[in-house]
Amino acid sequence: MTGRPIGESAVTAGGTPQALVTRTLPAVTATTFERAALVVNTGSRAGGRAFERARERLTALGVPLVDSFPLRDAARLPETVTEVLGNGCDLMVLGGGDGTMSAVVDQLVASPAVLGVLPLGTANDFARTLGIPSDVDAACATIAAGRVVDVDVGRADDNYFVNVASLGLSVAVTRALSAGLKRRLGSLAYPVATLRAYRGFEPFAARLEFPDGDHPPIDVGEAMQVAVGNGRYYGGGNVVSPEAGIDDQRLDVYVIARGQARDHVAIVSAFRSGSFVDHPLVTHVATSEVVVRTDPRRDINIDGEVVSATPEVFRVVRNALHVVVPLDSTAATLDSPAA
Repeated sequence: MTGRPIGESAVTAGGTPQALVTRTLPAVTATTFERAALVVNTGSRAGGRAFERARERLTALGVPLVDSFPLRDAARLPETVTEVLGNGCDLMVLGGGDGTMSAVVDQLVASPAVLGVLPLGTANDFARTLGIPSDVDAACATIAAGRVVDVDVGRADDNYFVNVASLGLSVAVTRALSAGLKRRLGSLAYPVATLRAYRGFEPFAARLEFPDGDHPPIDVGEAMQVAVGNGRYYGGGNVVSPEAGIDDQRLDVYVIARGQARDHVAIVSAFRSGSFVDHPLVTHVATSEVVVRTDPRRDINIDGEVVSATPEVFRVVRNALHVVVPLDSTAATLDSPAA
């Protein structure tokens, strides 16, 4: 940015998450940023063919690209983004899906750089939440002439997430959701993987505790799934709850209990609207912090990657990530400086 940082790091030297100190910015123009980098996961569903087009369009639109990285190996994403941010880039254009975002969100949260998103994956739930178009040309136009907002992220120990963390059936679905299945079926891979995972799934005991005292403890003796949502969408367009947002300083938490197959069919059929939270087998609360305990111990899926296990503490980190969104997006705002 020209002489005015977007904000301070969301993590202090001691590792404690802090709300970013931000200031209102005008709409993005070609001169807003000084150094931009393009990093594309070319192993994502549309990444290979989108890289050259994105580089061409961003350059034509005046975005000052100083580095471009087409990465076929997704394992190189964190180190590449760390290198880019260390080189002083104030705009990080990231191309890929939600898995790509998940791989580098820890690095982005710790940086004052602004994120530009090219949605090139199967689900693209983070982009969907923010109203970022999936068309490459339109997404590039947003990066060149959108506006900057700050959004919340969730945190589970040292793992940050933008969409949802979950355990139970969702972990079984993740394990059934192979790369080959996603390539063959696209967004239809999610319901297919869900049906595969549901067969023979064993419920578990779950307990939710709320350190802030905003809710009494919740015990579910036979749970099928627990989810902690930061954004609005997950799983290829499912809605966490009708009121869920990515800029509301809260996490939406739900537990689905064991029931008859017809009950679960009714719940799943309401995933797209988020109205499933009103079903008698679903417990739903909104909070800034929740502790999840289970018996037996359960692995936790964080934005599509199984990286943790219960017991776990989930917290919201306010305004932790700056993103360029379309001018007409209503998903988030840029907060004023603290008084």
